[in-house]
Amino acid sequence: MNEDVFKNLVSHCKEYGFIFQSSEIYDGLSAVYDYAQNGTLLKNNIRQYWWQSMVQLHENIVGIDAAIFMHPTTWKASGHVDAFSDPLIDNKDSKKRYRADVLIEEHVAKIEAKIEKEVEKAAKRFENFDEKMFRSTNARVLEYQKQTEAINTRFKTALNDNNLAEVKQIIIDCEITCPISGSRNWTDVRQFNLMFDTKLGSVSDDSSTIYLRPETAQGIFVNFLNVQKTGRMKIPFGIAQTGKAFRNEIVARQFIFRMREFEQMEMQFFIRPGTQKQWYEHWKQARMKWHNALGIDEKKKRFHDHIKLAHYADAACDIEFEFPFGFKELEGIHSRTDFDLRNHEQYSGKKLQYFDPELNQSYIPYVIETSIGLDRMFLALMSAAYKEEKLEDGSERTVLALPPALAPIKAAVFPLVKKDGLPEIAEKIMNELKFEYHVTYDEKDTVGKRYRRQDAIGTPYCITIDHDTLNDQCVTIRDRDTMKQERVAIDKLHSIITEKVSLKNILKKAI
Repeated sequence: MNEDVFKNLVSHCKEYGFIFQSSEIYDGLSAVYDYAQNGTLLKNNIRQYWWQSMVQLHENIVGIDAAIFMHPTTWKASGHVDAFSDPLIDNKDSKKRYRADVLIEEHVAKIEAKIEKEVEKAAKRFENFDEKMFRSTNARVLEYQKQTEAINTRFKTALNDNNLAEVKQIIIDCEITCPISGSRNWTDVRQFNLMFDTKLGSVSDDSSTIYLRPETAQGIFVNFLNVQKTGRMKIPFGIAQTGKAFRNEIVARQFIFRMREFEQMEMQFFIRPGTQKQWYEHWKQARMKWHNALGIDEKKKRFHDHIKLAHYADAACDIEFEFPFGFKELEGIHSRTDFDLRNHEQYSGKKLQYFDPELNQSYIPYVIETSIGLDRMFLALMSAAYKEEKLEDGSERTVLALPPALAPIKAAVFPLVKKDGLPEIAEKIMNELKFEYHVTYDEKDTVGKRYRRQDAIGTPYCITIDHDTLNDQCVTIRDRDTMKQERVAIDKLHSIITEKVSLKNILKKAI
């Protein structure tokens, strides 16, 4: 884990108006955050990128916006009331609470990190071949691999059997210690339901208990037939939505990676039974292509198959991203079979079937789900973009190398000085650009300091108006990433900025 970089990134998010601790003046609320002025713009741009690529560019995918509150039987049918829980364990010495599965996964990740280091050593030794050292390194790699395979096999079996005693035994056998106390004095493992409940109406009793939705998917499933009929949709087709979800996480940490209130971007793709394997592979590749279109190093992303399948799935994998604290889940692709629609049909007593005119029969469709956390995508982009650079002149700068199309502010407009008519020209340029883009005006401090401020929030282009502008009607446009400056005509600015920051360029690569 690169803790220093992560701490600097978290501090940067506050200092430059991306993310604030919720209710900070009251000492904050654990694992709840507010998006500030620049963070809100970036978050909106990510959402727009997902929505346009998923809905606007697919003729057979439509979008909805379902309510957060749903009939409580919804969550009984979905399995959340009985099965939506995490294995909880406490350390008796530190009094700290942990997810047992996360403790084991992090232990395995440490062993895998050792494997990578040994492989790197072996590669170096192979260049200056030392047979004895090479064989020794290879033996250690094989031993580490056996350890991870053995742990994962035990862990998978324990989870599938809901054998919580075995989960604890794995923690004991692996000699996993509490990060705070350093002790192995653990309680038994028990299940902890993650749903928040509240009361509906004026009378508070058991019959009025409802839940804050722990996922957005169920709002799609209960509306399946309404959307299919009113939209005259034919299989295969998808329903997408973005929205808030709520989970009472046992351990919410690592900044906005795991929060109790978060936003999801999900699409449920309805297909013929028996075709799920090919569509599962299709959406795996399609979603990775969407991520790669942003230009982030492809080595920072990988597929990871689930050790334990959810109760509704016959196949599942994650797209993991290498955050400063390691590879973690960014997006999930799941083959949900017909579990959801079948259960909602059973619990509601309403038919949720599709009549297929080509087959001349009715059936409950199978579903392929793509689900990405908007907040995690935000953190992934910030992690990949955050850079602390040393320049050739010996100075330093902090820059957010965000994809220009997603940057909060697309351009900053500077008058070189606050006189001689330069501010008036700058304001005129800004007023023309702001109808299509978020732009900002800055006349305080030297141009160099203004550049640094804009670099820190990820603004891709800065436009400077100087005294020569009065004569030649040209301005200087400066590129954030290369820091190169170019003289361009004012009447060409709109087309130049449009070409550089258009979302269209990324969307073409994403589909």
